[in-house]
Amino acid sequence: MKQKKLNAETIINMYGENVFSLQTMKKFLSEKAYCSLRRTIQEGQTLDPEIANEVADAMKTWAMSKGAVYFSHWFQPLNGVTAEKHDSFLTSDREGGASLSFSGERLIKGEPDASSFPSGGLRTTFEACGYTAWDPTSPAFIKEGKKGGTLCIPTVFYSYHGEALDKKTGLLRSITALSKQIYRLSKLFGLNDEGKNVRVMMGFEQEYFLVDRKYYVRRLDLVQTGRTLFGTVPAKHQQMSDHYFGAIKSRVMDFMESLDCELWKLGIPIKTRHNEVCPAQYEVATVYEELNLSIDHNMLIMDILQKTAEQFDLVCLLHEKPYAGVNGSGKHNNWSVLGPDGKNWLSPGENPQENAKFLTMICALMKGIDTYADLIRSMVASAGNDHRLGAQEAPPPILSIFLGSYLQDIIKGLGRVSQKSGNICTCLELGVTALPPLPRDMTDRNRTSPFAFTGNKFEFRSLGANQGCSGANMVLNTIVAEALDQICIDLESEIKKGKEFNTALQYVLRTIVQKHQRILYIGDNYAKDWEIEAENRGLPNLKTTFHALERVQEERIVILFEKHHVLKRNEWKARCRIAREQYIKTIAIEAKCSLMIAQTMIFPVSLEYQKKLAKAIDQVKGCGCSMGETQRLLQRLSLMIEQMLRSIHDLKKCINQEDSAQILLAMGELRNAVDSLECLIPKERWPLPSYAEMMFHM
Repeated sequence: MKQKKLNAETIINMYGENVFSLQTMKKFLSEKAYCSLRRTIQEGQTLDPEIANEVADAMKTWAMSKGAVYFSHWFQPLNGVTAEKHDSFLTSDREGGASLSFSGERLIKGEPDASSFPSGGLRTTFEACGYTAWDPTSPAFIKEGKKGGTLCIPTVFYSYHGEALDKKTGLLRSITALSKQIYRLSKLFGLNDEGKNVRVMMGFEQEYFLVDRKYYVRRLDLVQTGRTLFGTVPAKHQQMSDHYFGAIKSRVMDFMESLDCELWKLGIPIKTRHNEVCPAQYEVATVYEELNLSIDHNMLIMDILQKTAEQFDLVCLLHEKPYAGVNGSGKHNNWSVLGPDGKNWLSPGENPQENAKFLTMICALMKGIDTYADLIRSMVASAGNDHRLGAQEAPPPILSIFLGSYLQDIIKGLGRVSQKSGNICTCLELGVTALPPLPRDMTDRNRTSPFAFTGNKFEFRSLGANQGCSGANMVLNTIVAEALDQICIDLESEIKKGKEFNTALQYVLRTIVQKHQRILYIGDNYAKDWEIEAENRGLPNLKTTFHALERVQEERIVILFEKHHVLKRNEWKARCRIAREQYIKTIAIEAKCSLMIAQTMIFPVSLEYQKKLAKAIDQVKGCGCSMGETQRLLQRLSLMIEQMLRSIHDLKKCINQEDSAQILLAMGELRNAVDSLECLIPKERWPLPSYAEMMFHM
C-alpha cells in the first residue's frame, strides 16, 4: 500500500488531525470553557465540573465529524499493555428512534470490568469493579477503522477501594512529587517562579524488527512467545556493519512512510527513522514532549507499528531478543527537567547560578541512582530483557552513570579539597566567578552505559523494546525527588547555621559526591574488568529478574514510595507480585512451546531423515563403495536426536517442578540439540524458516 506523495502543506494539515488538542478545542468550546480546560491541562488546576458536559458534547461532536460513533476510556493496566472498552454514543429514545449523546459524567468516569486484569491481590476475585478517571493532561484521540473510528480518552484505572490498578497513576503521582521538590529547590536558589510549571520531559527511541508474515506464521515460537526459541545464526548477519544507517529497502520504506502518516495524524512528533544494527531491525524516535504525553505516545507507537506492518504483509516484532546471537531491541529513555524558570536544569548554563542548578541536578541523580540502583534495575526486569542486558549490545544489569571525562572531573572536583590540576579546577567553589564554563558538547556518548549524560539530558538505555516506560520513569522521578528532598533539608539546615547559600550548597554537594561517586564510570561497561571493579565498589549486579525482584521487597522501598505519595504499600507489593507472576508464566509458556515444536515438528523430520540416510548407506554399501564419512554423519545425526530426546525429558521434568531457573537451563540444552540438527538436516526438510530467510528476505 503506497502512500500518495506528501508535500509540506499536506503534512502540516495532517499533523494532529485525529487529536482533540487545545487548537481543536478552541473551535468547539465556548471561550469560558476553553480557558478553564486550558488551565487544567497546562497549569494542573482542578477540572471545573461545571464545564464537563460542554467538553463532553464538544468531544462527541468533533469525534463524530471524524467518523467515530464509539468512545473508549483508554488506560494502561498492570499487564504492561493498553486496554479499551468501546461504548457507543447511541441511545434509544424509547419511541423507536435513537439519539447520540455523551455526558460529562461519562467523560470523567467509567466502570469497565476489572476482574480479568492482574491486580496482585489489590482486589479479591469477586470484586470485579474497576473505575477509570479522565486524564485531561493527555489529549483524547481517534483510532481509525475501515468504516469509522473510536474516540479514545486517556484515563487512570483504579479499584473500588481507590488503589491504583494501572501504570499511569503512579507516574502522575511521581511527576507531582518531583515538581514539589524542584519548586522547593528553586526557592532556595532565589528564583521567582510562583505559578509556573515544572515540566518533566522525555524523548524515546523505539527499536523493532520486521519479518515477512509468510515466515512468521510458520514459526510457532514467534506466534506464541514473540521470540525464536530455536534457530542458528547465519554465516552473515550484522558483523559487516552494513545494515546500520544503510539504505532502506523499498518495502520497508513504504511501511515507514505509512507509519509516519498514521503517527502524524495522532500528533506524535516522529523525528528520525533508520536501519538499526541487525538485518531487519529498525528504529523510530520522537521529539521531546512532556513525560506523561510522551509515554502515551510510545504506547500508541507500539500498537501502530504492529497494525501498519499488517498492511504490508509484515509482522513487527517488539520482543527484546527475537533472534539469538545478534542484537536485540531496546528503548532509549531520554529524560530531562524544565524548571519553573522555563530552563532545562540538565543543560549547562551561561552563568554561575544556572551551572550551580545543573550540578545540583547531576548530584541528585548520582545520589538517587546509587541509593536505589536495585529499584531502577527492577523496573527494566523481564524474561525478555534478561536475554538482552549485558549481551554486548545493551547495558549490563550493573547500574552506573557516564558523565564523560570533562564533566566527571568537575563533579569529582566538588568532592575534593585540593589545588588546581591542569586546566580544570579540582576544588570548585560555587560562587560568582569560580565555576568554570561548561560547554554544551562536553562529552562523547558511551553506548555501553545504562545511564549516560548526553549534553542536556540523561539517556537511560536499559529499557526493553517491549516495555512501557511508565514504571521506569515513575521510579526515576521518585528517587530524584527523594534526593532533592534531602538536598533541600541539608541546605536549609546549613543556612540556619549562618552559612551563605553558595557555601552551604558547596558543602552539601561535596558530601554527596564523596559518598556516591562510586556510581560514576567512563569506561567500557561490557568489559569483564568492569564487573569485577563494580563488585569492589559495592554496586549491585542483579543479573536476572528474580534477583532484581527479591531486592525490592525491602521496607526501604515501601517507605520511599509512601513518603512521596507515589504508591501505597499494598500497591507496590502488588506490582512486585505481578512482575514475578508474569516472569514465571512467560518462562512456562516458552518451555511448553519449545516442547511442542521439538516433539511435533523437529523430531518427526529428524527421524525421517535418519531413516532415509540409513537406507541410503545400506543401498550404496551394497555396491561396494566406502561410506565412512556418510556413516559418521549418520552417527552425529543419531547422537543429536538422542540428545534432543533427553533434553525433552529433562525439560518436562523441570516444568513439572515449576523451577524457572532450571527450566531456562533445560530449554538451553534443548535448543543446542535442535540447532545442531538444523545444521545437519537438508533445508527443504527443515520445518522452520531459517534466520537467514527471516532477516534478509524482506
